[in-house]
Amino acid sequence: MDGHGLGGAEWVRLASISNLATKDRQVVKSGNKQIALFMHDDHVYACNNRCPHEGYPLSEGSLGSDCILTCNWHNWKFDLRTGETEVGGDSLAVYETRVEGDDLFVRITEPTPEEVAAKALSGLRQCFDLHEYDRMAREVARLMQSGADPLVAVRATIEWTYEHFEFGSTHAVAATADWLALVENEEPGSAKQLTAIVESIGHFAWDSRREPHHPFSPGSRKYDADDLVQAIEAEDENTAAQIIRGAYADGLGYPDIEPALAQAALAHYQDFGHSLIYTYKTGQLIERLADPKTSEMLTLMLVRSFVYASREDLIPEFKTYAPAFENWDTNGRKVASAEQLREGRLSKILEAISGGGAEISQTYDALFEACSWQLLHYDMAFQDHTDKSVSQNVGWLGFTHGLTFANAVRILCGRYPELWPEGLLQMGCFLGRNAAFIDAQISDADWRVEDPEAFLHGNKEGLFDHANPEFIVSCHLLKLLTAVAEEHSENPHSKADGMMLAAVNRFLNSPLKRKHALRTAKQALSMVGSEG
Repeated sequence: MDGHGLGGAEWVRLASISNLATKDRQVVKSGNKQIALFMHDDHVYACNNRCPHEGYPLSEGSLGSDCILTCNWHNWKFDLRTGETEVGGDSLAVYETRVEGDDLFVRITEPTPEEVAAKALSGLRQCFDLHEYDRMAREVARLMQSGADPLVAVRATIEWTYEHFEFGSTHAVAATADWLALVENEEPGSAKQLTAIVESIGHFAWDSRREPHHPFSPGSRKYDADDLVQAIEAEDENTAAQIIRGAYADGLGYPDIEPALAQAALAHYQDFGHSLIYTYKTGQLIERLADPKTSEMLTLMLVRSFVYASREDLIPEFKTYAPAFENWDTNGRKVASAEQLREGRLSKILEAISGGGAEISQTYDALFEACSWQLLHYDMAFQDHTDKSVSQNVGWLGFTHGLTFANAVRILCGRYPELWPEGLLQMGCFLGRNAAFIDAQISDADWRVEDPEAFLHGNKEGLFDHANPEFIVSCHLLKLLTAVAEEHSENPHSKADGMMLAAVNRFLNSPLKRKHALRTAKQALSMVGSEG
């Protein structure tokens, strides 16, 4: 095909008008592009022949009198004059045409990488409300092909959504930290990298979809760690947010604020351990994204989640936690065994933990082994029941929190040793709570892992094709395997390690019931009936 420059753009002769007029449409090639030509009302229109949805040929589409081209595979509709999408999502690339005698020239324009990236980000934002997962993947793929850092999309997603999380951080934050860690050494532009990025973006989009704007308090205050902890304790989000803004305005970073956040997270046995887990994972995510603006947004989300967190140590089930903390034996060297900690009443478990207050490492190991034992021995009858009370609604995913919380305890209390009493006793709260939902007859021999490295590697690889439609499920698989891999790396030859891997093996190979229609109906009838 002949080409020449006009007005700084390349015009390419692609067809003859006489040939095109006989059939109204034609597909031609220019380089690696397939271009569809359409004759309509004595004007020639040109567009990419591949539908931006799934790539089907638009030359097989239907062209209406209003110059709207329909892709007949999925009924997406495009205005050939502008490329705008009338029905569907992604926009269509269209090209300017001109006629010289019998020759048809098409102006082949190649957008700059910056233009491609900007358009991809705009398209990404547009698909959040309907949660068009496949379009998210296409837009991020376009961004990656432009040469842009795909983390730009993650940072943008956080900026678009962080004030639409009414109650602050969710599993989306923790999962994103783990997804990015999972592909740290993957080839840039690979399918695995794209999977991790889209899973991260998709989770943020899902958790914030169609939610109204919940802005954080404007203004700032001078950062003071004690003031921050006190504001969170008082459930004063506005003051806490202003203190965070003040910290970042003064050039502080997350590592400077993390000690106070860890203290606030462990001030109560709260939010079923999520507060401490999110503190750890927020720090990891901030480190990977390496952007002060994003760091401030994520920290504000975290503080908001603290303010709204449930404080389980204030309910009767955990009333023995506060006295056990007050009576923490800093000189205690009587380390309880895992066998003593994994069953029985909470008060006895907490008392046994306090006895090893001077032997932090050994006490942690015993607690971790007990948490692993409980996960291995979860009684699945509680997952399937339909005739018990709401308090008996204890499932597989909840049991995994014992290990992920323990992992966060080891990391953060290791950094801030003054917090070990809270961390260890709250591990005990998990044990006391879970003790009522175990089946001690399950044998670890049935689930023993002979090759830990192969087991962990294989299951991590499986995450890239996890097949779970719920983000809450896939992120639990991810965060459990991530925590377990960290704990295995820390102490690979311990008794706790073998128990932990056996527990995870059973969990990964057991059914997970996620909807309880009959149970919900019966419990609703019981609740309403008791209202009088």
